[in-house]
Order: sequence, then C-alpha cells, then structure tokens
Amino acid sequence: MATKDKKHYQTFEQEFLPHIDALKTFAFHLSYNESDANDLVQETYMKAFRFIDKYDTGTNAKAWLFKILKNAYINEYRKKSKRPTQVDFEDIVNYHDTDNDVLPGYMDLREEIFDNMMGDEVTIAINSLPIDFRTVLLLCDVEGFTYEEISKIIDVPIGTVRSRLFRARNMLKDKLKNYAEKRGYKDMRGNKKGKEEE
Repeated sequence: MATKDKKHYQTFEQEFLPHIDALKTFAFHLSYNESDANDLVQETYMKAFRFIDKYDTGTNAKAWLFKILKNAYINEYRKKSKRPTQVDFEDIVNYHDTDNDVLPGYMDLREEIFDNMMGDEVTIAINSLPIDFRTVLLLCDVEGFTYEEISKIIDVPIGTVRSRLFRARNMLKDKLKNYAEKRGYKDMRGNKKGKEEE
C-alpha cells in the first residue's frame, strides 16, 4: 500500500470514524427517517474519502463532515422537491447582530435535555422546527459547534446563525412550555430573590 493511501486510511479511521454517531443523530433529525439517515451518513463518508486530499489533517474533522452531510441532504432534498423551501427569517424580522450569546434565564439544552432522557415530546418539538432553525439548534446546542463553525457548515453569515439560533430557542421554548409544566418544571427566571429568601 502506498504511503499516501496509508495516511488517508489512518486519517479516515482516526479523525472521521469517531464522529459516526453524531453524524447519524444529525442526519436523523434532518430526514426523520432512519434508513435515509443511514444513507446520508454513508454518502458523507464516501464523499469524505473521495475528497480526503482537500481535508487538512488535524483540523476540525467533525465540522468538515457535518458540512458534507448538510450538502448531501440539501442535494437529496432538491432532487425530491426540485427546489428546497428556504426560510430567511431575517428578511421578515430584523434581528441585530448582537453579542448576546447567552440570554438571561437560558438553560443549556445539552445539560437540561440531552444529558438526560429526552422525551418523545422534546424530539417531536425539535423535529417540528423549520429546517433552517432546527439545523442551527442541533449544531450549536447538541453538537457544540461555535457560531463561526456553524457559519462555515451552513454557509451563512455569523449574524444569521445568531438570529436563527435565537428564534429556534424561542420556538422550542414555546413548543415545550406545556410539556415542561406537566412535568413539574416552573419558570424561575426573575424569581431568584424569592428563591433565596425561602
């Protein structure tokens, strides 16, 4: 085996394969179908190997793979519906490009939801978000990508990532409000003082 091929196989096994579970989760949330998700992941790895020369070894393999998967999904979606529906919420509502990365009272989804057992209602709520909002939510709050990485993965400006994430979190919060109340959660934002006095 040539040295170049050996290096490619090493890169593939050491840098690409460890992300297979994250890719499967992301693909499933994009497609809602386990078979389609598996096909997307398989296509992602085939393309990653085919274009491995374009990958800089030791850089962010996960972001590179997610970009390939996202593009594979869009291409498949275009085939099925001729033209994908584009949600460009920024044209409807003018959100400013602020640095408010953490909103008051915001709870990290990874801590509050994904580190525990995620109920069907939560999965349904996430999957019911429009694709552009669902994508940034999954990439940021589940996979932990930075705004800059997400911007590169989905090919939009960082300001667009921020505003979509803000909207996605608010939409998810609205969808899960009744579910959270049924499970006994109370909105304690703005109630810190009362809590300390108890």
